[in-house]
Amino acid sequence: MRILLAEDERSLSRALVALLERSNYSADAVYDGEEALAYLEGGSYDALILDIMMPKVDGLTVLRRLREQGNPIPVLLLTAKSEVSDKVLGLDTGANDYLTKPFSTQELMARIRAMTRTQTGQVSSRITFGNITLDQATFELSSPTGSFRLANKEYQMMELLMCNPRQLIPTERFLERIWGYDSDVELNVVWVYISYLRKKLTALHADIQIKVTRNAGYSLEGQS
Repeated sequence: MRILLAEDERSLSRALVALLERSNYSADAVYDGEEALAYLEGGSYDALILDIMMPKVDGLTVLRRLREQGNPIPVLLLTAKSEVSDKVLGLDTGANDYLTKPFSTQELMARIRAMTRTQTGQVSSRITFGNITLDQATFELSSPTGSFRLANKEYQMMELLMCNPRQLIPTERFLERIWGYDSDVELNVVWVYISYLRKKLTALHADIQIKVTRNAGYSLEGQS
């Protein structure tokens, strides 16, 4: 899952990016509203963490423009303002949730999980295909015979495959969703992580497999 963080306080931004990446999210950081709009236009994100008080274009204006464009991305507002009227304004403008600084990192992560589950219609943190289950809360890939806790990039790739079973996912989509549209990572890096996942599925005696379509991409299929 890929998140855009728009926060102009750079020390806080660095800390939040580190937190998100430790929690197996892919995170891009921007430091003003103008840059946030540019990234949202050029990239594909699953959620936006948006500070209200930002230079160039403030957070509420960014949010208003997104909703006017029909962009349904889940948005969590961050602000130092604690007045009820400010919270109401943010929610009425189109925010999905609101968090006042200073905040607990545990609460932040819980709100992100809840917000993205609501957006996708999920009621459980587990995705199952065949005899394999991916737990989005613990990052564990499991079968009746065992389990592995996936590392960041492995988890994100498996999540994309599990959410789109039997669908061909182009290699470029993995790069864009996990490494970012402006990344200089080469295509063969995707194959390296696919290889890691295939070995884990074999060790778990999975009845599903990651199928490779040459020069096209990858898909999660049942064993033939």
